[in-house]
Amino acid sequence: MALLVALVMKTFLIQVFVIPSGSMEQTIQVGDRVLVDKLTPWFGSEPQRGDVVVFKDPGGWLENDHKPSDDGPVLGAAKHVLTFVGLLPSDNEQDLIKRVIGVGGDTVECCDPQGRLSVNGRAVAEPYLASGNPPSRQPFKVTVPKGRLWVMGDHRDVSADSRFHMGNPGQGTIPLSGVVGRAFVIAWPLDRFHQLDEPSSLSSLAGASPPGGTAPKSMGVGPVPMQPPLVMGLLGILPLVIRRPGRPPE
Repeated sequence: MALLVALVMKTFLIQVFVIPSGSMEQTIQVGDRVLVDKLTPWFGSEPQRGDVVVFKDPGGWLENDHKPSDDGPVLGAAKHVLTFVGLLPSDNEQDLIKRVIGVGGDTVECCDPQGRLSVNGRAVAEPYLASGNPPSRQPFKVTVPKGRLWVMGDHRDVSADSRFHMGNPGQGTIPLSGVVGRAFVIAWPLDRFHQLDEPSSLSSLAGASPPGGTAPKSMGVGPVPMQPPLVMGLLGILPLVIRRPGRPPE
């Protein structure tokens, strides 16, 4: 029963991810465990500007460098089962975590004369950026196609985000279909437990007037920083108390 509960939670409700890199600092730090909401997308909810989302590698964002396992057949099979239900982290996860800056139809540009990022012509305050980081050290302008998202890390200087993948299919944007869910809480360590809210500077923006998308324009793209995948974290299951008829729980 515990395994079934774990599988249902991982598949439909909440999944825990371990953060392996500093691309979302200072909002999310290396080693943090974040809870990801996988339920609301089943009811048609879509990511909004400012949301922190986990998504599948759309292709070419991650290094495919997986070491072969030296586990025997018995131990390997047991780990596979526990990983499948979410009780062990997976070594083959291809997930990333970034903040949604633009949704379908938005025009995202950086930087204006004051060095700020703008969405649909409106400058955006970004208090979540890591200390000392500008909005972007490379200028770009992109109109996000419908059904896709433009995502960026909060630690812009080390984040291999949409800016660095404009030459890939999708021109740096990611498909809505690849979004695993919205990260809504840092659950561990306990002294960092808090909710991940949408910054008002992004959530209050109006939608773009012209629909559709155009090819992004970029200048000065530097080397792509190494971007490790997220690791699916340990999913805690509350103890299940089996009660026998006529016998009080111990």
